[in-house]
Parts: sequence; structure tokens; C-alpha cells
Amino acid sequence: MDVQLVQPARVDERHFPVDEVDPLSGVLHVTQQVKIVDRKLVFAPPKNGKLRDVPLPDSVASALAEHMTAFPPAEVTLPWMRPDGEPVTRLLYFTGAEGGAVWRNAFNAHAWKPALAAAGVIPKPGPGERYKESREDGMHALRHFYASVLLDSGESIKALSAYLGHADAGFTLRTYTHLMPSSETRTRKAVDEMYRRARRPPTAP
Repeated sequence: MDVQLVQPARVDERHFPVDEVDPLSGVLHVTQQVKIVDRKLVFAPPKNGKLRDVPLPDSVASALAEHMTAFPPAEVTLPWMRPDGEPVTRLLYFTGAEGGAVWRNAFNAHAWKPALAAAGVIPKPGPGERYKESREDGMHALRHFYASVLLDSGESIKALSAYLGHADAGFTLRTYTHLMPSSETRTRKAVDEMYRRARRPPTAP
């Protein structure tokens, strides 16, 4: 779950083929997604064809390595772009219980919502009840969390837009402007950091 919390990929892009992850270079290549076409799963390019490279933090690369040790990647074969498309086989980090690609609805019902309930974000259902519908707490919220972390750290809207795969940085700005630190907050952080550096004991020559 740590991997999912700090990556900007859309839900359908989070299957992570092993050859798209480059921990040595610190890069995640987003080149495909698993989507539903006519009730069948297919491999396809990312939304709007936005192939992109995203910085891969060491902490996320380490979490992926631990996941790979506990749950070895599995080869998954799906048609390309449409149900009658050319079969494509990829080695995926994340697969379903039977080794196939993960269906979004199954993940939502059997992994995501139980995790939300365990964390107290949504109520646990009673006997015979379903989990509460909560669109704002869906998997897409992880992209918003990622955006908020980067913006709070001073990342630019242009860079964030590229990482999220948006076609227009203006859309990114309109969507996330409320998450951007105010000028007052940035000023306080800048001055506080300057004083923290000034107060550090000098290092030995």
C-alpha cells in the first residue's frame, strides 16, 4: 500500500510492469494501463496517450522490492487495446488472487474499502450490508494526496502536471490551486529553514 500512496499513476495504470520500474535511475516509466473494453480487460496506452517518466523515490523502490520478495511478479497476457487485439504479455508487480490482472471493482470491494474501514475512514458494514459509497475516498484520492505532498514541498505546477499525465498545466493549476501553500506559509518555511541551517553546529574540518 505504501507504493500506491505516493505515486501519481491513475488507478488503471497501477499494475506496474516490472520493466517500467528503474530503481537504479530512480524513474518509473508510465507506458500502459489495464482497462475494461466490452467487459474484458485489455492492455492499452495511458489515458490520452500520455507516456511519461515519473521520479521514483528510494522509499517507494524499496517498498516495491519488498513486495516483489513477498509476492513474486506474474506474467499476464491480455489483448492490446481491444478484446480481439494482438495478445501482449507483461510481467506485473500487482496481480489478482488467481494471478491475472486486477479488476478495478474487485480491488475496490476486497482491498481498498476494507482498508478504509479498518482505518476508520468509512464505517464498517453490518451483516449483509455493503460498504458505504464514498466517491471522495476512492482510489483517485491517492493522486490528490500525491499532488498535495509535492505542492507542499514546493514542486512546480508544470512538473506536477507532467507527472500526473495531464494534457494541460492550466487544468492542474485549476484542480490543485487550493492545495498550494500560501505565500505567507512559504515565507515562514523559508525563514525558519534559514535559521535552522544557521544554528547547526559547524562540521569539523
